[in-house]
Amino acid sequence: MLYRKIGGISTPVSAIGMGCWNIGNQWGEMTDAQAVDIIHAAYDNGITLFDTAESYGIPNGLSELRLRKGLKGIRDQVVIVSKIAHWGNRTGQGVPKTTVDMIRLCGHASIGRLGVDAIDVMLCHEENIQNPEIYIEGFRALQAEGFIREYGVSTSNLEVLKHFYEVSGGECAVVEADYSLLNDAAETNGFFAFCQEKKITVLTRGPLSKGLLSGRYNRNSVFTDAVRSGWNKDGAQRAQYELLMDKLDHVQEKLREQDQLDLPTYALRYILSQPVAPIAIPGATSVAQVIANARAGDRVLDAAQLAFASK
Repeated sequence: MLYRKIGGISTPVSAIGMGCWNIGNQWGEMTDAQAVDIIHAAYDNGITLFDTAESYGIPNGLSELRLRKGLKGIRDQVVIVSKIAHWGNRTGQGVPKTTVDMIRLCGHASIGRLGVDAIDVMLCHEENIQNPEIYIEGFRALQAEGFIREYGVSTSNLEVLKHFYEVSGGECAVVEADYSLLNDAAETNGFFAFCQEKKITVLTRGPLSKGLLSGRYNRNSVFTDAVRSGWNKDGAQRAQYELLMDKLDHVQEKLREQDQLDLPTYALRYILSQPVAPIAIPGATSVAQVIANARAGDRVLDAAQLAFASK
């Protein structure tokens, strides 16, 4: 496994992390024991970064609660990233983020669900936040209390990131952005270049494009989970799905022509090979998936392999 620096945290973390949205029943139900097995398999195969959020799970917070169980006894060997913004939104009673105390409240709640002394990285989970002052002051308060170490924002919007960074006075240490072979805008729109310039660690969510880059889906696939059901025929996001499948067809054809690595391995290593040195955080709903993800993190692509993906 390759290891990389995250923010100002002294201990390097694995270049492949584990996204924990998938262990909270929103991608299909699983038991606590199954979730713990996935977490243990991740750690046993070199993964030392675990990414969650206050709102992940049915019910809200289930991802953090399961992560607490899975990391028992190894907490001091890993880095935890969590996010604040959407608690209760799906169930009609969203917590208002209008005061510093409300950010503190959510931070304290995450600490409790995770059962830890401190969270390594806390992110603002509002993609298009225009006025981040309350979050930043709340994060600073949580830092002063010793409950978080570094903070940042989860957004793929360059202007939002720039504003968040400026308001933070350069304290924003980590950004989590949507990026994959099927969504590579961050390479060309200045997003990665800004992160390199400011030395902001990049976490990439959606590195397998919600499973499409696993190679297991086609235009006739039916999605039964709560996250992707809109991709089904007559679903609200069907047009988006068709566009993604067009891109996927192109990528798969080029892989076959070039006799390249299997699709998910190539997709993850493509991310790791970017000059900004991102950390990819794919999710997993099985032990086999998390082991395969981890194995992709042992190297980057060589120059010829990386050039192959040029559009």
